[in-house]
Amino acid sequence: MGAPEPPQRSSRFNLPNVITVSRIAVCPLLFWLAMSSSTNARFAAFGLYTAAGLSDILDGYLARRDNLVTDMGKLLDPIADKLLLVVTLIPVYVISHRGGELDGVPWVGELPMWILVVIFGRELFITVFRAYAARRGVVIAAGWSGKRKAMFQMFFIGGALLWYPLIGVGTLRGWNNGFWTFFREGLEVWVAVMLGLAVLLTVYSLLDYLWSYRTVVGIRD
Repeated sequence: MGAPEPPQRSSRFNLPNVITVSRIAVCPLLFWLAMSSSTNARFAAFGLYTAAGLSDILDGYLARRDNLVTDMGKLLDPIADKLLLVVTLIPVYVISHRGGELDGVPWVGELPMWILVVIFGRELFITVFRAYAARRGVVIAAGWSGKRKAMFQMFFIGGALLWYPLIGVGTLRGWNNGFWTFFREGLEVWVAVMLGLAVLLTVYSLLDYLWSYRTVVGIRD
């Protein structure tokens, strides 16, 4: 009888973790592309952001399917998500304040600072709250409200990153046919509605986490 095979160890640098690290690595490039005034760069920003969002779904699926969940992945994945949010939402805010005719966010114009405070403040607060809970032996897992919040934030940012280069090309080339009008107005509605839902779900998810884990801070029923 042959010698037993040595036990296999799951490498920290498995495929899901490599995908996550790659998502972190492209964030500086994505920020530069999104901030650019070049139409081609802005389209590239939309494409790269879409790919990064899909990679977030892919690495999670692969990690669960192939039993490749690691502590390194648990650490890096939320970091990647938060970096992706920062390097895309800040450019949308900056562009909307440049003062150009086509720079405003549909239905909103200049993106209000309070929206950034709500979105980034929620992320910072929940990160600190998770760390505090962990010291008390409580693990706060990603919940339904947090996942939906992230989804609608991505829908808004993706729509905005597509809106800017597309409206610029359409205006420059004088597109005025019915299909273009329908698509442009539909994209306007999409961006505005997704922004509203993202903000509402950001606030709701914060309250949901606080209520669900109220015992962490000593609140009893």
